[in-house]
Amino acid sequence: MQRLKRFALIVFEITLLSVLILATRCANYQDIFVAGNVYFVDADCYARMTRARLVREKPGLIIRNHEFENFPEGTTPHTTAPLDYLILALSLFLNPFTKHSLDLAGAFVSPLLALFGGWFLWWWSRRMKFRYGWVMLILYAISPILVHGTELGRPDHQSLLILLLTIAICAGWSSQTLHAANMANAWRLTSAAAWALAIWVSAYEPLVLFVIVMATALLLNRRVVFGRDLRAGWILFAAIIAIALVVERRVPSFAILQSTGHLKNWARTIGELAHVSPLNPVWLNWCGYLLLITPIFIWLSVRTRKDDARGLHAPLVVPVLLIVTYFLTIWQARWGYFFVLIFAIALPALVVPVKSSLAVWVAFVLSTFPILRDWDERLWPNEAQLAARVERRIESAQIRDLALSLRSPEVHPFLAPWWLSPSIAYWSGQPGVAGSSHESLNGIEETARFFLLENLHEARAILEKRHVAWVFAYDFDRVAQNSAAILNEPLPREPLSRVLDRTPSHAPPFLVFSAQTPACKLYRMAVER
Repeated sequence: MQRLKRFALIVFEITLLSVLILATRCANYQDIFVAGNVYFVDADCYARMTRARLVREKPGLIIRNHEFENFPEGTTPHTTAPLDYLILALSLFLNPFTKHSLDLAGAFVSPLLALFGGWFLWWWSRRMKFRYGWVMLILYAISPILVHGTELGRPDHQSLLILLLTIAICAGWSSQTLHAANMANAWRLTSAAAWALAIWVSAYEPLVLFVIVMATALLLNRRVVFGRDLRAGWILFAAIIAIALVVERRVPSFAILQSTGHLKNWARTIGELAHVSPLNPVWLNWCGYLLLITPIFIWLSVRTRKDDARGLHAPLVVPVLLIVTYFLTIWQARWGYFFVLIFAIALPALVVPVKSSLAVWVAFVLSTFPILRDWDERLWPNEAQLAARVERRIESAQIRDLALSLRSPEVHPFLAPWWLSPSIAYWSGQPGVAGSSHESLNGIEETARFFLLENLHEARAILEKRHVAWVFAYDFDRVAQNSAAILNEPLPREPLSRVLDRTPSHAPPFLVFSAQTPACKLYRMAVER
């Protein structure tokens, strides 16, 4: 009878957690599934899906160059193979059920990764015998930024990183608190493999966090890093990194860390590269009010660590990671995913000094009010927000229709605003001049210059240099403002983007008006006779 009750409780907990994770991640389904088609969240997602499509067409292909952006030079991307093949594997599983298996795989891969991460945290918290494990699980399930990183229609590498770093940090924690040698070794190997795979996926955030972990461990106890019982973990870590280098055959680019020239101007237009002020209320929307007293929890945790006999307090490296990722998030919003993830993992241990369970749960429930308010605005937007979302759906469908008309076995490159280029490239199968990554900055810059030019000879020279066959004209106000911001130049009186969008009859003779939708217009580059 006791076994049956325990089994029923396990089923109930896993079901409740799964429903909560999937419900939050799939809350945007109306923006993803429109008129029988799949639309992705942002430009980077379409670039990833173009990679997945190429891999599906040629199994075994490792994409080391992007010929579909910054045409004709292309780019050497920072994206790597693991997520490409994860999407491919999921699409093969879906093949018997749908004709749109690749699109559906791209749409669902991140929510599924979030689900696996939630299951792992549930299992790990039970093994660690956390008194407040569900505090971590609920925050993991509903935090808006963690949802954003793993939501439906967002096949981006952050979702895979969130899963791998969850495993790496939790496994490292367990390896330091378990006394059984065989279990500690298993956790060390798990942590080493997860860190190495995360660095393979992206040699940016995981590499920085790994260096912080190693530096902290060295300062605390050198044996924790170079002990004899850690050799197997280091060998596994080195083997995976070696495999990654052999497979990818390129050195990661760190151009994103630069802050010079047009890259700095372009970065200001990217939300995930923006600074997050410590006074910004978005912190409370991500973490709840408990974040405000977290420094006190950290101090109490460090102070009482020596009295911890059961390993419930987090290893010192966890609060160090929490503090460092907080300041990194102030610098770049993209670090927010990992700050909130570490905050959620650390929370059950941080609240241990509070003796009253009732006090902890009341405080946690009250602290979620900013998070719930954020969800209230998402699920029940006002009329203006709802109208904007509907307009974006319609606009995406209209741009897709024009892009599909460009499909051809021959190469006919196009020029479009940089944030539209990846989706047009995915739908049309044609390469674009611009892209959404910092590696395609040259194409982004030339595209911005083209749309701001008044000199038609210079505009034509850009099209000929890039072998452009098609030009997409989009909303003049947005294109002109974004282009001026990238080039750090004032808006001219009559830029080409205004002519192409507002008065197509006055388009230059080398651009032939071919088609239009309410969202954009399509021009064909005239062929000289």
